[in-house]
Amino acid sequence: MNYLDYISIDPNIRFGRPCIKGTRISVSDVLGWMASGMSMDDIIADFPELTLDQLKGSLAFAADREQKLKYA
Repeated sequence: MNYLDYISIDPNIRFGRPCIKGTRISVSDVLGWMASGMSMDDIIADFPELTLDQLKGSLAFAADREQKLKYA
């Protein structure tokens, strides 16, 4: 999956946080919801404008960013 199809970074939207394209829903919003126990189906039920691919794109973006982090 190419997460760049689903994620954008715009300094004028949510202070430049990575967001799902065409929305103001940030990757960190999605991760927070999942961390609190929401399933992808739960998120889509609450935000029917989102798709499963967009949510998977958010996870792929976060995983890629984690791999690129340098730890001391």
